[in-house]
Amino acid sequence: MRRGAVLVLTLAVVLGASSLAFGAKPEVAVYAFGSEVMVFWDPSDTYSNEIIAMNNMYEQLIRYDPFTDTFEPVLAESYEKSADGLVWTFHLRQGVKFHTGNELTAEAVKLSIERTIARGMGASYIWAPVDRIEAVDKYTVSFHLKYPAPLDLIASGAYAAFIFDPAYSDHDWFAAGNDSGTGPYTVEDWKAGDYLVLKKFDGYWRGWEGKHFDKVIFKTVPEASTRRLMLEAGTADFTDDLPITEIEAIQGNPDIEIVVTPSFQNLLALFNTQKPPLDNPLVRKALAYTLPYADVIEGVRFGYARQSRGVVPYGLWGYSDRVKQYTYSLETAKALLAEAGYPEGGLKLLLTYVSGDEDERRVGELWKSALAQIGIELELRGMPWEAQVDLGQASDPMQRQDIFLFYWWPDFPHPHSFLREMFGTRDEILFNFTYYSNPVFDHLIKRAEELAGTNRAEAINLYVEAQNILMEEAPGVAIYDLEYVRAKRASLKGYVDNPAYPHVVFWYDCYREG
Repeated sequence: MRRGAVLVLTLAVVLGASSLAFGAKPEVAVYAFGSEVMVFWDPSDTYSNEIIAMNNMYEQLIRYDPFTDTFEPVLAESYEKSADGLVWTFHLRQGVKFHTGNELTAEAVKLSIERTIARGMGASYIWAPVDRIEAVDKYTVSFHLKYPAPLDLIASGAYAAFIFDPAYSDHDWFAAGNDSGTGPYTVEDWKAGDYLVLKKFDGYWRGWEGKHFDKVIFKTVPEASTRRLMLEAGTADFTDDLPITEIEAIQGNPDIEIVVTPSFQNLLALFNTQKPPLDNPLVRKALAYTLPYADVIEGVRFGYARQSRGVVPYGLWGYSDRVKQYTYSLETAKALLAEAGYPEGGLKLLLTYVSGDEDERRVGELWKSALAQIGIELELRGMPWEAQVDLGQASDPMQRQDIFLFYWWPDFPHPHSFLREMFGTRDEILFNFTYYSNPVFDHLIKRAEELAGTNRAEAINLYVEAQNILMEEAPGVAIYDLEYVRAKRASLKGYVDNPAYPHVVFWYDCYREG
């Protein structure tokens, strides 16, 4: 309780400091998040947790609704594509202002995306199909493609599709805690590792009639129990994925609402293929047979998940029951280990997970218990996200963890996000924590990406073939596909979960009742 008391005091200080400019008491929302929020500040580079804030500071040309497979106009009022699918033309909304005061124009869109492409960071790869961008007139912009890709999915991406003021796009300026978007909220205050305060942008193009929050505080709270206490006390309005044990404890509280929705997020175990003994595919396949999948789904997620089949999650196009699925079989694992030269086990492995993530920890505990039965010792190490990534990116493969427990959600609603980023051959590690490289796999997913805009069925066939290569060589294994189980205050209204924008609350659409 001492920790909770300190947290409430901290929030009170933030609220007090940020309320002075309003005079009257502002409507303030609090999002309690499990880890550091602002990992990347540059909208061209963004590739991590900051998605939850960035999608309130910046906007895309359009927004995707995966439930209806349709697109909502945002900065573009309409768009069309040529008959051959090689030219996509967007007609911009007029009178939109950046937070800097400058006007949104076709030239600003062109320069935003060109900068993102040129920097080559984060999810910028999604723009690979673009040959050139043309500002046709002040409010019309055309994208000329190398091949007929689904540019609407790209332009609506949760990452790398943000439009910003090119006159305010210095990387160091962004990194100091600044933004130049068109979204409803802009930065007021930030303390790294602690909180981010966004305030409403008075010049927002949709206006501020009706009920809205004046400010949003994103508070970093690693302990799940503390996030739950904040929600119960009313010092937080929303929190990210709580362990199901915490959800069960607050299920009957009339002041809290539980929202269950599908997701495009899965939990994966990525194997260090450059470090013995996991450089041997027989050992990796053996490990894939030692995960007690059913016990994990029931004991950790209480049924709010399904065992993964391949890497592409259930519900996202590209998922297929033609992809191999591992089962729990210690006998099969022992036979594979014997074939690999380890008949008695005798291996010691390190698994890292994000500290404070109880689901990841409990998955690790169940796996550790199963492995112990065949003579494998598994060390579990909870680490802050940044430290876990640093270890996974160590220059010496022998210094890296053996197993990197890892969630993935889509950069944009496309199988390529899952297959290229974690398993494609890369010049730098980034998020390929398997260090896997297979030219046949690379060719298949590249060809599938090129076909996706004209022949999705054939693209899916290629993605299935590519995933089955992964299942055979086992550089990693997807464990389960999540259902999101969100906890929020019952008084928070207007929230709609969109799995194409994972963990994002579009705060402009929300308000507090009562």
